[in-house]
Amino acid sequence: MPTTSPLPNSRTEPDGSAVIRVLSYNIRSLRDDTEALARVITACAPDLTLVQEAPRFFRWRKKLARLAAASGQVILTGGGTAAGPAVLCTLRATVERTEDVLLPLTPGEHRRGFATAVVRFGGARLGVAACHLGLTAAERYEQAGMLLDRLAGMGVEHAVAGGDINESPGGRTFGRLTAALQDCRTAAPWGAENSFPSTGPNRRIDGIFVTKGVEVLGCGVPIGLPGVTGSDLRAATDHLPVLAALRIPAGQGLFGVPSPASAA
Repeated sequence: MPTTSPLPNSRTEPDGSAVIRVLSYNIRSLRDDTEALARVITACAPDLTLVQEAPRFFRWRKKLARLAAASGQVILTGGGTAAGPAVLCTLRATVERTEDVLLPLTPGEHRRGFATAVVRFGGARLGVAACHLGLTAAERYEQAGMLLDRLAGMGVEHAVAGGDINESPGGRTFGRLTAALQDCRTAAPWGAENSFPSTGPNRRIDGIFVTKGVEVLGCGVPIGLPGVTGSDLRAATDHLPVLAALRIPAGQGLFGVPSPASAA
């Protein structure tokens, strides 16, 4: 059953830490009802949206930009240049850098990639990665290792990764991720659990993961969230979104000097 307790709203704390909302959503290349999709994203009020299956081909930037604008966001990075994963954000985020990463191509499979960035919210600095792991067990296990390596190489203390894992908890790849990262749904269950398919969800194959120092305040499929309707969720795409509220501790300033809030 869905947990319907209120999910914390985004805010910056007096100590410089930040409460943010992160949404992970497979949007199936915008092949479904884009107005319903935009309504769902808007109701979730994310600071960061980690997209999978963003448009990749003809006029993909324009299509993704329209979705971002319709949900009160801008394109941060990714899309066609990351083979599908993308990151959208609100203007609350201060962007330090972005990088799109193409992964080695497995013969006979789709090209995969990561959309990554380092951003700041108040005194909190955060690495971000959107991913969509492979369909075969061996491929996605290797890609999970590449994702962990990418997060470790960002030079940040705190990071979040989210995406379509193509595997349920208990699987080998899921286990590889949760050995190094917190599974947000397990850490603080909220909303509903299963994310696929949207018309009758019976599997949890989408997730949001964070490094150990991040506090998870709630995570799950936003069923029951005001403004999110069952009809929109079913019409928007073939996956359900996963929404997490996180508290990111204040950290180092832009040039490695402690921020005033964290130094106090």
